[in-house]
Amino acid sequence: MKQAMIDIGSNSMRLTVYETEGNSFKILFREKSMAGLAGYVENGTLSDEGVLCACRGLLKFKKMLTSLNIRDVVIFATASLRNISNTEAAVSAIRDRTGWEVEVISGEEEALYGYIGAMREFQLSRGAVLDIGGASTELALFDEDRPLRSLSLPIGSLNLYRSCVKKILPGRHALKKIRETIQAELDRSSLPDFERQLPLVCVGGTGRAVLKLAGAVYAQPEGCRAIGAEQLDGLCAILCRGDRQAIDLILKLSPDRIHTIVPGILVLHSLFHLLDAKTLEIGKYGVREGYLCRKIL
Repeated sequence: MKQAMIDIGSNSMRLTVYETEGNSFKILFREKSMAGLAGYVENGTLSDEGVLCACRGLLKFKKMLTSLNIRDVVIFATASLRNISNTEAAVSAIRDRTGWEVEVISGEEEALYGYIGAMREFQLSRGAVLDIGGASTELALFDEDRPLRSLSLPIGSLNLYRSCVKKILPGRHALKKIRETIQAELDRSSLPDFERQLPLVCVGGTGRAVLKLAGAVYAQPEGCRAIGAEQLDGLCAILCRGDRQAIDLILKLSPDRIHTIVPGILVLHSLFHLLDAKTLEIGKYGVREGYLCRKIL
């Protein structure tokens, strides 16, 4: 059976089509739209223009799925519609314009689905799963093959960019502000006490972009999905310089993240060292696959 899933995120909207059989799945293809919905939020409210932007992306996906005769479609939203004051009105407007119902999942659910998706690929009994989105960051801690704690932090690559950066890449003062904002949220989060030096798995678009950049800088072999501590430190330093090398690297490998990759890697870098992680692996699967396994398969 062909199953389509659309994830309305704060930075991008992503469509994934799966071939499912029993409890297994195979990804047939992916599409994304860099809607940047967090950029349409003013005073905590998603603007009418932002709702229209979401609808345009969904209608483009709907036309594609209709032409392929794919009828089983599930749509969910994360912080893009969760962290606004007019969630109900936005969901209603999207329903009226597209004919599609959107489920808004909680931050804890998002973290849990990220963990479930990651575990379809990695055979780890304990560790942490991290997902850095546009407007929030989800963290799931697990031990003995079960999640211990899931939490959502209100920091993401796009909202950090909007609140801290005036140009395309952050300068010295913007970098300082980003780091201070991240640290303040981590201090407020009351992370539970747990054993350090655990494996860390990063899922989602920010992690995949960082892996691509690290692969180019350090000439990693094809198929490698691990990043060492020194490599992460070095890549973070290169990107934060904001010089021609950094700009060319981003434009060559991840141009659609030219403005968000530095805030994103700073979140990853901060949490990697806060957790004193033993290893960093970048997952192929994440929230969408976790949702698929938990709620559909």
